[in-house]
Amino acid sequence: METSPLIWGITIIVILGLLAFDYFFHIRKAHIPTLREAALWSTIYVGIALLFGVLVFLFAGRGTGSEYFAGYITEKALSVDNLFVFLIIISSFKVPRANQQKVLLFGIVFSLIARTGFILLGAALINSFAWVFYIFGLILLITAGNLIRPSNHSDHEHENFMVKLARKFLHTAPDFDGDKMFTTFQGKRALTPMLLVMVAIGGTDILFALDSIPAIFGLTQNVYIVFTATAFSLMGLRQLYFLIDGLLDRLIYLSYGLAAILAFIGVKLVLHALHENNLPFINDGEPIHVIEISTDMSLGVICSVLVVTIIASLLSGAGKTQTVVNSARRHAIYYLDPTHETDPLAREAIYQQLLREEEQLEEIDEKYLAKAKGLAKLAPLLERAHKHHRKRTPGENPTPM
Repeated sequence: METSPLIWGITIIVILGLLAFDYFFHIRKAHIPTLREAALWSTIYVGIALLFGVLVFLFAGRGTGSEYFAGYITEKALSVDNLFVFLIIISSFKVPRANQQKVLLFGIVFSLIARTGFILLGAALINSFAWVFYIFGLILLITAGNLIRPSNHSDHEHENFMVKLARKFLHTAPDFDGDKMFTTFQGKRALTPMLLVMVAIGGTDILFALDSIPAIFGLTQNVYIVFTATAFSLMGLRQLYFLIDGLLDRLIYLSYGLAAILAFIGVKLVLHALHENNLPFINDGEPIHVIEISTDMSLGVICSVLVVTIIASLLSGAGKTQTVVNSARRHAIYYLDPTHETDPLAREAIYQQLLREEEQLEEIDEKYLAKAKGLAKLAPLLERAHKHHRKRTPGENPTPM
């Protein structure tokens, strides 16, 4: 499929237009999106991506259309997995809820820029050196192994090297000043945590690109399809974050599903590398006739693995337990942080939600509670939240878990 400069130009203008629309109509004025708003715009962005895929099917043929959908679904699934890490970073920096949209949009824009750079680099390498497929396949197999490690989505500190350097050598303010990236602290111009969290998100995005770009090149080597599938998978990620905020904790098997998908694509890449082999120390530099996995088969495997993974996560008792534990921990942290929500009614609503989650924990089977991560750290948080609430509302004495 040859893509004309006109089509490239129109595509880039549309993507930039969507990002500009997102900023000027949703981000410029800080607010917390409602569930309805997040659901509506998530649906719109997914609809745009699907409509584009249909157009590819109609004008470029079934093969190219299948490549787009396989790439889009894979990149979208990886993006959802990335939201886990975004959630941890945003929580560790205690970003006010109303300002989280700006952080996420920056992450999306930076991610798109980083991935575009890696796409161009990957395309140049593939066109010049067939052995790059071996490297890409190895990267995906290693990534798949890392995804199934128990500590994959732990709550460790997500301050990367650049953030640590900034805190050590530059004048930084301890608190947010709205959504400003610079403020005045101790009489001097200082960096705010808003800028630091953007640096942390940006650094993490680069690591994500190292995984996602080899994955999609394993499904198609068409640069236009790689770019559009990647770009459309990132569109609407901000809205999706607010839509499935609580559901993220529930998808406890998503990492295993993604590991299976990446391992499958990694094997596909290695088989393709063997088929195109020109390395002198492998079969004397001659191609090896091996089975190659078709795009239709790849699309079927990817969709099947994701469906099984999501259904298993949603029906799992362990998944339901982990959801309640993580939600209770997050709501306790939100309630104890006065900068997260300043409206008294909203703060009370957070506390009431926390009480409901405690009641749910009391009804859960002990065998699931014993396997839940973070339960030991939850009890002290709940006690602190109850003490704080008793000070604010004397006479009320909620029963802690």
